[in-house]
Amino acid sequence: MVLLRWRDPFERTALSELNKLQEEMNMLFERFFGRRPLTPATGVFPPINVTEDDDNLYLTAELPGIPADKIDITVEEESVTIKGERKAEPEGEEVSYHRKEREEGEFSRTITLPTRIVADKVTAEAKDGVLSLVLPKAEEVKPKKIEIKVG
Repeated sequence: MVLLRWRDPFERTALSELNKLQEEMNMLFERFFGRRPLTPATGVFPPINVTEDDDNLYLTAELPGIPADKIDITVEEESVTIKGERKAEPEGEEVSYHRKEREEGEFSRTITLPTRIVADKVTAEAKDGVLSLVLPKAEEVKPKKIEIKVG
């Protein structure tokens, strides 16, 4: 048996660029309308990795200090949105900062997925400040095995 998998490399590149553009536009509008987005110096919050195998996509997001019951996850066929709020720790009235890099406030991050998923079968787990999602791929996008007949 031979396993054939065809993916258009342009499609992935285009989706990746559109996702970056969407995130930049979201930040621009949030700044323009006076909301201060939660964006640490290193980039967009929360930092997210998306990986895949033949059956699933896997999304991991770093959300230190945010309780799981304060995270809102919305899943559609081709996107995942993670929302929440990181609250400031009370430090007293007479505190003066030498450096303040840990921002507080509301955040919302939408990730466009590279393929369709089955939204009602997604599972989520939070452990040690890391949110992990398993996103099952839709059957029609999974690779198909094609058997070669010997004649």
